[in-house]
Amino acid sequence: MHKSISQSSLSDSASPTTILIVDDTPQNIKVLGELLKQDYHIRAANSGERALHAADSDPRPDLILLDVMMPGMNGYEVLRHLRANGNTKNIPVIFITAMATAENEEFGLELGAVDYITKPFNPSIVLARVHTQLELKRARDRLANENDWLEREVARRMRENLLIQDLSIRALACLAEARDNETGQHIVRTQIYVDLLARNLAEHERFRDALAGPRLNMIVKAAPLHDLGKVGIPDAILLKPGRLTVEEFEIMKTHTTIGADAITKAMEQALAGADDAMEEIAGSAFAFLKVAREISLSHQEKWDGSGYPAGLAGDAIPVSARLMALADVFDALMTRRVYKPPMTLDETTKIIMDGRGKHFDPAVVNAFVACRERFAEIAARYADPVSELS
Repeated sequence: MHKSISQSSLSDSASPTTILIVDDTPQNIKVLGELLKQDYHIRAANSGERALHAADSDPRPDLILLDVMMPGMNGYEVLRHLRANGNTKNIPVIFITAMATAENEEFGLELGAVDYITKPFNPSIVLARVHTQLELKRARDRLANENDWLEREVARRMRENLLIQDLSIRALACLAEARDNETGQHIVRTQIYVDLLARNLAEHERFRDALAGPRLNMIVKAAPLHDLGKVGIPDAILLKPGRLTVEEFEIMKTHTTIGADAITKAMEQALAGADDAMEEIAGSAFAFLKVAREISLSHQEKWDGSGYPAGLAGDAIPVSARLMALADVFDALMTRRVYKPPMTLDETTKIIMDGRGKHFDPAVVNAFVACRERFAEIAARYADPVSELS
């Protein structure tokens, strides 16, 4: 940080300070120019129109000494135009005028002038006020540069933290996937399917609140963790190529609660070691983990209540889990497994349509139908390499 700011300061000091003097009387320009030229680069304009052109061309002035009473465009009008132009709105303006009434001064300050210098000029006052306003401008410029650097640094660190978070989530998901018969791009595909469904349903009256604000992106980001609990399932069951027995399937079903319990313990342990400051900033992280927990716990629930682990039905099933349920089934049907060949898009669509109102929320099925061709594109783009399936 200090390096960037010091470089900016050096750059500022290397450029000559430019003052634009605007007055329709050549003698006034000459007097002010002679007074200031030893310390500053002087530019001059003898009308409001020329002043606006000069102010918006290089070298752009650091300060403008602007006469109020000029024919054509007076100083007040010039100042209004300067403040309306993004390139010149921050250039400080000192009015120079023979009008010394409080009303005139108040009006000019309201328009945005930073100071007044009255005619006839007192050299000491002119130099002091010019110096003061230039010092204030340098301070504002340094602060602006510092703020710009800080904003860029904060944005960079936020991107870095988000990347680390995404990679950590993906690593956990891959750890669970590495022990399963599912291969390769399953977590990539299902995450995109969830995203497609969520965006299609974002304005649906039954889904709007659940997908509002940051929740939609949280659901999409948490989707890869849906099978996190499979790390706790014995290999003999998880990797069995044939049909599971009733007893084995009961154990397999516990992957939902294993994953949810792991996320709950992570939150509890984080809170146990957190101070007050950490608790204040943990809100968004915990909101995400709660979404991940509900997906892990409930993605095997079914709309008619015949799913597991809790036998939830209808709207009692979290929206995130309803989206994940369809995405997970679509991917399982469309991809090859050691125990089955892949189904066609039409075959997969028929099974999902048959599950409308039974396995799946009817509205989620409608969203799938609307996005079906995009689902097919994702399935093809992120298909598992043949070598992984042999």
